[in-house]
Amino acid sequence: MGSLDINTSLARRILVNFLRDEIHRTGLSRAVVGLSGGIDSALACFLAAEALGPGNVLAVRMPYKTSAADSLAHAQQVIDQTGMQSETFAITDMVELLLATIPETDAKRRGNVMARARMIVLYDRSAATRALVIGTSNKTEILLGYTTLFGDSASALNPLGDLYKTQVRQLARALGVPAPIIDKPPSADLWPGQTDEGEMGLTYEHVDQLLYLLVDQRYRLEECVEAGFERAFVERVLTLMRQNQFKRMPPIVAKLSNRTVGYDFLYLRDWGT
Repeated sequence: MGSLDINTSLARRILVNFLRDEIHRTGLSRAVVGLSGGIDSALACFLAAEALGPGNVLAVRMPYKTSAADSLAHAQQVIDQTGMQSETFAITDMVELLLATIPETDAKRRGNVMARARMIVLYDRSAATRALVIGTSNKTEILLGYTTLFGDSASALNPLGDLYKTQVRQLARALGVPAPIIDKPPSADLWPGQTDEGEMGLTYEHVDQLLYLLVDQRYRLEECVEAGFERAFVERVLTLMRQNQFKRMPPIVAKLSNRTVGYDFLYLRDWGT
């Protein structure tokens, strides 16, 4: 089947160099990270602090009134351990007017509002400090579409996007992310008691093994079933991947000319730098 185990020393070196090189390529030297107190944003902070120096990284905590108390406490552990700059901006007042129009029962809409509000704050701080926003979405979330478009999925560059959640845990342990952050159930903290795995109805450990076969090893459905996965589970994961492909792509442009952005007018992101 292959393995999800990674060489954490090599991954660390690659990702630290990636952040340093790509940010410096733009002529900038600072980064902004939304620090939730979860493992993904914690790891992103550790990598950014190592790449740029803690004085050049701003960690922004953005709690809502129902956010878990330990989220702020765990975020503070990351700030203290890395020595990075920090700010706390509560989004409650910012989102209440819009949330008042959304039923309490519509948790997805309400969660999306909060995710997008947080990204507004991060991009404002990005402009204020001449820094780039560092993404915190991992490969599992990106493939399953467990992200909010123009919310937590937005960033200038993402060091975690090619790491499955299982691998995020491996690298976080290697970098010294506090154990309580690594060991607690992953949660976007969008409403009381919410967990990623509970909302999706699966475990990261199980789905990562399947995604590794489907994506990295290019297994087909029947091969995944032969490898021991239930057919219904494989079909469900494939459906999620296909249905959420739009989240991994820029908006579709209607083609009218002979050179259209995204079709024929194609250059690398660092064109001109």
